[in-house]
Amino acid sequence: MYADNWALRAKEKGYRSRAVFKLEEIFAKFSIPKKLTIVLDLGAAPGGWSQYVKEYAENPKVFAIDLLNMKPINGVKFFQTDIQDLEMIGPIMQNKGHTSLVISDLAPNLSGIVAVDVANIFELNMMTLKTASDFLEKSGILIVKTFQNENLKIFKKEMENVFKIVQTHKPAASKKQSQEIYLIGQKLHE
Repeated sequence: MYADNWALRAKEKGYRSRAVFKLEEIFAKFSIPKKLTIVLDLGAAPGGWSQYVKEYAENPKVFAIDLLNMKPINGVKFFQTDIQDLEMIGPIMQNKGHTSLVISDLAPNLSGIVAVDVANIFELNMMTLKTASDFLEKSGILIVKTFQNENLKIFKKEMENVFKIVQTHKPAASKKQSQEIYLIGQKLHE
């Protein structure tokens, strides 16, 4: 399957984006359990990941957050807001410490200035990690998109301070020329 066919495949299956296949592969490779009670989807628009989680898991509560608007998905509560404003959202705050999975496809708008882009990516990754450490239950899982750059090792180390297991993966559905890579953190340190 060529990378260009992923978008066609997503359309055929009724998914909102090709990113679904990245998450599907990660779920399979890292044996993500089907018993996910509460899921927080950061950078959710257009909603492919939330859509996939609703299909995959056994009736999870899914909360999707993005600055961009997102068409409704049955069973997904969407909030058009910044990740930094989660404490303003009562239904999300009720799940602090009880969330099974945090997934983040967050990425900044790229400026083309490498130093600025690298710094912005790192800042979003750190906000995601902070959110995950605040919301996840002890056995919780974080799946976060980042990029292969000078801060990748630093960010991985930060994740290792929070999670017992941290692994990297580049899914087949990622464009070959893309620098994106996913980090999977499992089981919070006590």
